[in-house]
Amino acid sequence: MEEKTHKRAIWAWTMYDWANSAFATTIMAAVLPIYFSSVAQTAGLTPAEATAKWAFTSAIAALLAALVSPVLGAMADFRGSKKRFLTIFMVIGVSATALMVGIRGGNWQLASVLFIFGQIGFAGSLVYYDALLPHVATEDEIDMVSSRGFAMGYIGGGILLAINLVMIMFTPDSMTELMTRLSFVTVAIWWFLFTLPLLKYVSEPARRLLAGEENFNPLQAAFSRLGTTFRDIRKYRDLSMFLLSFWIYTNGIGTIIIMATAFGKELGFSTTTLIGTLLMVQFLAAPFAILFGKLAAKMGTKRAIYLSLSIYSVIAILGFFMYHDWQFWMLGALVATVQGGSQALSRSLIGRMMPKSKSAEFYSFFSVFEKFASILGPLLFGVVSTIAGESRLSIISLIVFFSLGIVILTRVNVDKGIQIAQAEELELHTV
Repeated sequence: MEEKTHKRAIWAWTMYDWANSAFATTIMAAVLPIYFSSVAQTAGLTPAEATAKWAFTSAIAALLAALVSPVLGAMADFRGSKKRFLTIFMVIGVSATALMVGIRGGNWQLASVLFIFGQIGFAGSLVYYDALLPHVATEDEIDMVSSRGFAMGYIGGGILLAINLVMIMFTPDSMTELMTRLSFVTVAIWWFLFTLPLLKYVSEPARRLLAGEENFNPLQAAFSRLGTTFRDIRKYRDLSMFLLSFWIYTNGIGTIIIMATAFGKELGFSTTTLIGTLLMVQFLAAPFAILFGKLAAKMGTKRAIYLSLSIYSVIAILGFFMYHDWQFWMLGALVATVQGGSQALSRSLIGRMMPKSKSAEFYSFFSVFEKFASILGPLLFGVVSTIAGESRLSIISLIVFFSLGIVILTRVNVDKGIQIAQAEELELHTV
């Protein structure tokens, strides 16, 4: 019975990747960026200005999400309420996404505001979703469970994107805008419904307190824990080095994900190419995410991440020389081979090097590093695009992030990081 419950919890946990990835595909990557560009141009902006506005909107959304994550993460650990916090952020994201049905005419400002709230809900919920991973998966299965989650996300997000594309592309031209706006509603419904298995079948981890916290209120405990983490950061030397490496190379990965369709739109590629490529990436990335989980078991997690970052470097170089639709398809296929694996293994690696009882707190730091990458990458992209008048130089500059990330990752001793985390866990008091 315990084995059945364990497997059901793993399935329910991966279903949240299935649920929230609808936002990542339709809202972040595919339909909204193109619709945003059209709305902005209706208001009189040039294509390059529309691309820059989308980049700046993405950066603001990431910044706000990053500012609140650490405090709320530490508070969730103290209260033993990771699932409750996940639900709150999910509701914020679902609500903002549903309201996108009202984006019409040249009102790109409304699109920006709703996307910012949607992104805060999406990113905030992922902190607590990721924090549940070390509690759902055992040490020997965490790579595979994380990879399976990303695979489920690619499939689920891809299925809804396909449905939305049918809605948008196979209806009369007079209904295209309406179907586009209704696709945002389908994301909200999908996200909400497929969150329910996690809320039902994944147990809230046991509440654990640090010494002296018995009489603290949640906010006091949150800031106390953050202060302790900053003071003791040297104790987690290898975890800190990995977070730095992750922050650097995720600048490149996140920018490619967020800016791909906007960049392709600027280059004049057809909507069929842009959306079709993203749909292809969704389904092609799923088996490769699983493959990277298996590669990590054979060659080690670090080496598997090295491989993914090397391929990303090639993508950045080739992106500079992209002029034809078929090249966009080719680079999309190449991205699909590494996108899920690099993210899944990064998530599981940090899960190994943190005390389980402080998982929400440490995953909130992981989220901060990820979100600041989503700030600086798109911000740099937008600035370079604005100065140069086009975005090719922005693409090739991303190779710096991948190269430097690899160099710093070589200095991470994973085994030592795991030993420190396990020793720290033994010192915590269970309530």
